[in-house]
Amino acid sequence: MIAEIYMDAVASFKQATSLVTDKKINLIYGLNGTGKSTISNFLYEPDNPAFIFCKKVPAASVPILVYNQNFIRDNFYVADSLQGIFSLSKENKEAEQKIADAIKKQGELEQDIQEKCSEKELATQALSKQRNQAIEKVWSIKQTYAGGDRVLEYCLEGLKGQKDKLFAHLQGIQKPASEPKKDVQTIRQEVEALKGDDAQFQPRLATLSFAAYSVESDPVFGKSILGNTDSEVAALIEKLGNSDWVKQGLSYLPESVGNSNTQCPFCQEATISEKFIDSVRSYFDVTYEKQLDELAQLLKAYRAAFDSLPGLSSFIDHPFAEKRKDSITNKYQLLVDALQSNARKIEAKLKSPKVPTTLSDTTGLVANFNSAVGQINSEVDEYNDKLKNRESALENLRNEFWQLMRWQYDQTMARLDADRQAANQQLQGLDVEIGNIDAELAKVKGEIAEAQKQTVNIDHAVSAINAGLIDLGIDDFRVQKHSDNLYRVVRAGDSKDAFHSLSEGEKMMISFLYFCELCKGKASAEDTQAQRIAVIDDPISSLSHVFIFSVGQLIRSVFFKGDRFSQVIVLTHSLYFFYEMTDPNHERREKTQKLFRLSKPSSGSVIQEMKYEEIQNDYQAYWSVVNDQSQPPALIANCMRNIVEYFFNFVRKKDLNNVFQMPELQDAKYQAFCRYINRESHSLGQNIIDMKEFNYDVFKEGLRLVFEKTGYSDHYKAMSKC
Repeated sequence: MIAEIYMDAVASFKQATSLVTDKKINLIYGLNGTGKSTISNFLYEPDNPAFIFCKKVPAASVPILVYNQNFIRDNFYVADSLQGIFSLSKENKEAEQKIADAIKKQGELEQDIQEKCSEKELATQALSKQRNQAIEKVWSIKQTYAGGDRVLEYCLEGLKGQKDKLFAHLQGIQKPASEPKKDVQTIRQEVEALKGDDAQFQPRLATLSFAAYSVESDPVFGKSILGNTDSEVAALIEKLGNSDWVKQGLSYLPESVGNSNTQCPFCQEATISEKFIDSVRSYFDVTYEKQLDELAQLLKAYRAAFDSLPGLSSFIDHPFAEKRKDSITNKYQLLVDALQSNARKIEAKLKSPKVPTTLSDTTGLVANFNSAVGQINSEVDEYNDKLKNRESALENLRNEFWQLMRWQYDQTMARLDADRQAANQQLQGLDVEIGNIDAELAKVKGEIAEAQKQTVNIDHAVSAINAGLIDLGIDDFRVQKHSDNLYRVVRAGDSKDAFHSLSEGEKMMISFLYFCELCKGKASAEDTQAQRIAVIDDPISSLSHVFIFSVGQLIRSVFFKGDRFSQVIVLTHSLYFFYEMTDPNHERREKTQKLFRLSKPSSGSVIQEMKYEEIQNDYQAYWSVVNDQSQPPALIANCMRNIVEYFFNFVRKKDLNNVFQMPELQDAKYQAFCRYINRESHSLGQNIIDMKEFNYDVFKEGLRLVFEKTGYSDHYKAMSKC
C-alpha cells in the first residue's frame, strides 16, 4: 500500500505537496488542469526524469497498474495489437490446487521478507540516528573555531558548509598514537604569530657570560693571610687572633710618639710607646699588604663583571620568553644571589684576611640560565624558519590542529565505529536470511509459473471483454483473438483492425474494459504477483451520462470489493462521479475511504484532504473557482462561461444574445468578457482569447451585470458570497 505520494517541481506542482493515506480506497477530485494526469503519469512511469523530485512511500510496493491516457496510448494507439491477458482456467483442478498452495506459501515468504526488510530498516535507521548524533557532536568544531577570533578558521576551509563533509574529513584522519603535545591555545598562538600583522623575524637572545668567573677559584681565598712573624708582637697577635682588629687600630695611632707614651686607641690608657708602634707596624709588612691589595683587585674585578651583566628585562621582554618568564627570572635571580654572596665573602676576606673562605662556583648557574635561553632561541629559530616558509608552516599547523581534534573526538568516533560494526554484522545476517528466503520465493514462483502454463488462456479474457461490451449495450464491435497471446478490436463482418475508427467514448469503454481484465487476470504466465494497486485516472472523461453509472458500478465491483487489490486510487474532474464513488455509509467510509481535492492557485497545485460534507455539485464548484482570484485566469474565465451556460441554458432556459447587447456591456473594457462568455456570438474556432486580456475585476463585474440585468441579482449575490 502507498502511504504517501509526494509531488514537487513538475508540471503544475510548483511547490511540494503530499497525499497521505492509510486507506484502501482513495478518491481525488480536481478540475481539468489541476494536476490529476501528472499524478497518474508519475505512478505510471515513476523513473521518468521529469519526476526526479517526486516520490512514493514506500518506494517499493506491489505492482501498480495505471489507467490513463498513457496506458491507452501504449496499449491501443501505438501497438498494432493488444497484449494478451491471461486468466486462470477452471478446467485443471489439480494445477489450480498447486497454484493455490504455492500462492499461500508465496504470501508467507513475502511476509517473512517484509519482516526482515523492516528489521534491516530499523537497524539502518538506528545506525543513521547514531551517525547523525556523532555528526552533530563533531559539528561543534566548526561552531567553536569558525567564530570568535577566527584565527583557526582557515583550518576549516571547505568544511564549514556541510556537516557530513566535516565529519568525513575527521573520520579520514587516523588517531594519533599518543596525545598531541600542542594544545589548541599553543596552535592558535603559533598561527597568529605567522598570520598576524605583527608577524616578523625575531632576534635571538644573547647568552649570559660572566667575565670574572675565574675569581671564584682563586687560591688566595683559601689562605690565612698573616703578618711578619719576627715582630715582637707577632706571638701576641697570633695568640689573640685579632690581627684585623689591630691593623684597623693603627689608623688611630700617630706617626711618632717620641719618648713618652701615647693613648691606646683600644683601652684609652697611655700605654703606646714608639717601640710598640714599630713592632705592630713591622707585623703588617709588604707581603701582607700585597696580599690585601690582591684581594681588593679581585673584589673590584668581580664587582665590575657583576655590574656588566645584562639586566633581566633584556631576556624576559622577548616575545618568546613569555611562557618561560618565571623560570628565567628564578634562574637569573639564583645567579645574582650567588654573585652577590661571593662579593660579600670577598669583602669579609678583606676585613679578616686570616679567615679562609670559599666562593660559590657560579658556572653551573650561568650554564643553567643559558640552557633556558637556548630553548628560547630554538623556538625563535623554528619560528623564523616557519616565517620563511609561511604557507608550509600553516599547513603543518593545520594538520596538527586536526590531529588534536581527532584525539579529542576519539570517543565519539570509536563509539560510532563500534555501533557500525555491530549494525553491519546484524545487516549481513539479515541479508543472508533474506537471500535464503528470496531463493525459496523464486522457487515457489517458478512452481506457480509452471502450474499456470497448464491453466492460463487468452479466450477467457476475450470473452469477458465482449460480455462487458454487450452489458453496456455496445454490440457493433467486439474483441477478436489475433494470435496465441494477442487480440484486436473488429466491427461486425469485418476482420480488419477497427480500433482507430471508434469514437472517443467507445475507445474509452473498450480500453477500460481491457484494463479491468488486465487487473483481474495476469499479464503473462510468469506473472506471480498475488496483490496489486490500481490507479484510475478520469475513466469517464469522454463518456456520455449513459455509461457513467455503469463505469462506477464496474469500478466498485472489480476494484473496491476485489481482494486482489491492496489499494485503489481514482482521479476525476466530475463532482457527480466523485460523489457516486463515495460510500454514503459513514462508518464504512471512515474505515476504507479517503477523499482529496486537487486545486491550483497561483502558487501551484495543492493536494488537500476533503471531508464528505464538503462535496459540492459542478455548478457550486465553478462558483468556488470564480470567487478565488488566485486561480489561473483561463480556469476562472472557463468557469464563468460554464456558469452562464449552465444557469441560463439549462436552469432558466434563457437566450443570452440580447443580454450581451445591453448598453452596459458595450463599454470597451467588457469586450474581452463578452467575446469569451457568449459562445453564440462567434464560431467555436474564434472562441479563444489571449489571457493577457483577462482582468479579474472587469470579468467579475461583467458577470454581475449579466445576472443583474436578467433579474437574478439575488442569485449572483448568494453565489459570489457578497
